[in-house]
This record gives sequence, structure tokens and C-alpha cells, in this order.
Amino acid sequence: MTDRLRLMCVHAHPDDESSKGAATMARYVDEGHEVLVVSCTGGERGDVLNPNLKDDPAILRDLAEVRRAEMRAAQEILGVQHTWLGFVDSGYPEGDPKPPLPAGCFALEPIEVTTEALVAEIRRFRPHVVTTYDEDGGYPHPDHIMCHDVTVSAFRAAGDPTAYPHAGEAWQPLKLYYNATFTKERVEGFHAYLTEQGLESPFGEWLQGWDRPSRPTTTKVPCGDWFERRDDALRAHATQIDPGGVFFSIPLAVQRAAWPTDDFELAASYVPVELPEEDLFAALPQEVAAADALARSSNLELAYDTIKERSAT
Repeated sequence: MTDRLRLMCVHAHPDDESSKGAATMARYVDEGHEVLVVSCTGGERGDVLNPNLKDDPAILRDLAEVRRAEMRAAQEILGVQHTWLGFVDSGYPEGDPKPPLPAGCFALEPIEVTTEALVAEIRRFRPHVVTTYDEDGGYPHPDHIMCHDVTVSAFRAAGDPTAYPHAGEAWQPLKLYYNATFTKERVEGFHAYLTEQGLESPFGEWLQGWDRPSRPTTTKVPCGDWFERRDDALRAHATQIDPGGVFFSIPLAVQRAAWPTDDFELAASYVPVELPEEDLFAALPQEVAAADALARSSNLELAYDTIKERSAT
């Protein structure tokens, strides 16, 4: 390739990028495109989920720096660019009733503040495509929900020259996707394949207790050849993943046979699309100059828009 389209993937914490769409990112890097991961927070309030490391005093002494080092390692493995948006992890409130979120955390920041920070990154990197989480955050972590809110807000504002004029020259990304990693469809697909092959499935009880509504999957990106890179990047976040857990319990050959794609939900597009898709860059001009000109156009109109506003309640 001589032209490099640009993809921005917005995540709440370091490690989220390696568990959601990482194989797709690695594929696009290898194909010559530019990929930028934005981590909204530093993951400072995360738990140590690896049972082999949970009592390590060096980790407990400075988890924030450990997670930065893990992110650098994962970034190198995937070959992506990376930036910190600079907000503070909110932590995951647990208990009944749940405790209030800590003052100054990402989820409590004014949306205008978080939006301007991401608008500045969008206008600097000039992505043609942006990915993030759905309005429920993928799961109801306050940082994931805020990540959705700020990304949708910034996607809308970045192309408006009157919005946040000090954040750089206006730039309109052309497509917005939600990660569709942990869908019932995908889990059922794995479970069915494993059962048909006479293999033990870890997903039976998981499916019995499934209580989340189904969401549409519009885009399946073939990326099975990059599953090793995905898993290596995820292991680089050593404090955040159990090496003996379900993420690594299914052999890669089985994963490629059962579900060889990363899945996404198209939320908004400024170009006419034909669904389903197999490429996040589908329907975009493949020459960067043409794609850039389109993104700078003042006459863009949404051709496809399923962005859903979260209820104020």
C-alpha cells in the first residue's frame, strides 16, 4: 500500500485495547494503515486480576506506573500509536448501595472538558474511522460509559469549526463504530462449535445467565491471522489478565474455525454504506488525499446514523 488511512480506537483503560478489536488493529497496521489507541485514563484504580501477581509489593506500590509500562509493551506488540487522554480512573463501585465515585475521576468530569480533550486528539491525528463502546459501555463501568459519551460528543464536534476553536483545525471522522466483542451471538457461536466438535465449552453457564439485550453486529473484520498478536498484547497487561483464564482456554486453531473475526456495530457514517461489511474502511476512498478531502468537506450529511442517546435517568 502507498496510502495510509487512519483509525482511532478510544478506550477507557490500558488493556481494553488488547481485549477489544486488537487483532483488527494489528491487521490494519500490517496493511500499512495508521492506528492510534487513545486511553482515556491510566487505570490507576484497577484491581490486580492476575492471581500470580496480586500480592507483589512492587506492583502494589505503584500500580499506575506498572500499567503504563504494560501499555508500552502492548503498543509495541500491536504496532499502534498511543496517547493518554490524561484523566483519572474512576474505579468500579461495588456494594449495595454503591459508594460514590471519587472526586476528580474521569466519570465525573464535565462532558465539555472531556470532549475538548478528545476533539484535540481527533484534530491532531485526523482519523477517518473511530471506534469506541456502545452507550452501555460494553459493561456498566462508569469509565466505559463516559468513554462512549465523550467519543460520541467529540465525533460530532470535531468537524464543527465553531466548536472548541482552540482545539485545532476542524476535522470530521467519516465513520463511528462500537466494539461488539462480548455479544451473545459470538458466545453462542463459540459454544455451538465447541459442542459440535465434542470439546468442553466454558460458555454454557455463562449463556444460561445472559441477561443483556442483543445488539446488532454490522461489521465482521476477518483477522484470525492476527490472533497471536492480540493474545501477546493482552498478556503484556500482566496485572490485568489471568493467564489461566477463559481468554486463553480455547486454542487459537479452534477460535479461527469458530469465529475468525472482530465484530463491530456501525453507529454513524458520513458515507453511504452497504451492510453487512467486512472492513472498517469500507465505502471510504482508498486514496488518502480523497478521503482527507471528504473529511474536510463542509457539506457532509449523515448517510447512516444509529447513535442512541443514553437516558438522563
